[in-house]
Amino acid sequence: MSKPITDFDVNNLDPLQALIWQFEMGADEAIADEPLDRFKASESLSRQAGLPGRAALPPNGGGAARPAMPRPAGGTGAMTPPPPMAPGAGFLLSDTPHEARQSARDLAAAATSLADLKEAIEKFEGCALKKSASNTVFGVGNPEARLVLVGEAPGAEEDRQGEPFVGPSGKLLDAMLRSIGFAREEVYITNILPWRPPGNRQPTIAEIAVCEPFVRRHLELIGPKVVVCLGGSSAKTLMEEDRGITRLRGTWKEMTLGASSVADVTAMFHPAYLLRTPEQKRLAWRDLRAVAQKLS
Repeated sequence: MSKPITDFDVNNLDPLQALIWQFEMGADEAIADEPLDRFKASESLSRQAGLPGRAALPPNGGGAARPAMPRPAGGTGAMTPPPPMAPGAGFLLSDTPHEARQSARDLAAAATSLADLKEAIEKFEGCALKKSASNTVFGVGNPEARLVLVGEAPGAEEDRQGEPFVGPSGKLLDAMLRSIGFAREEVYITNILPWRPPGNRQPTIAEIAVCEPFVRRHLELIGPKVVVCLGGSSAKTLMEEDRGITRLRGTWKEMTLGASSVADVTAMFHPAYLLRTPEQKRLAWRDLRAVAQKLS
């Protein structure tokens, strides 16, 4: 096991220490084929704009004033308007979370089919998670399923393949479904978030809030009889509860889907948690039997 790196100068680490440090900071997966020197790119942009680069700026406390930003020709001082947004792009990262969520609502409401919804999500450029993800993980299974399972967010393997629950957690989920008489192809599986958080970290409240309209529209378009929330983030979001998964699992609520449809929703431990704590499978089996009874 590596020794934790504490008091150090990051610029003087040997290659192994630098790699360990990056891993501990959450940089556990490359998102580009070649490294990008962002300082060099910044210098290049500064030269194009007629501004001094880092080397030309005076040191702190040097007394020299920063150069004024160049104004457009004509002397009016008017700023050049930004380029028009691509159709369907929704919102930009500069928007507030409220504006972003409202744009997501509008895009989701306009989708009249799962294909429309998938296209809207793939064009959605406001969620920062999309920038670091390899794929948009939409959903898989029977679009007319009576049972829908909603996880939290894609993991590393799901991000690579673009399909939810395909790693070790997915294999366990398939076995759990078979135990109550369902094949993977008979149900529908998706996540609260369509993009993987870096390092498999817990999704933030803001990220969930922005993506929630998409998953709710997802459920409306399928119209299932039963929705199973896998994990705490999924359960709190769809069941609109503040309690943790250990208190929510095994409980049931009604969820309104659209104008007239209603589904029964419950929560279970996430398969990844069950892999880490197999002693909890006893409770998971109890919850699965309750799901089967609801569907019978």
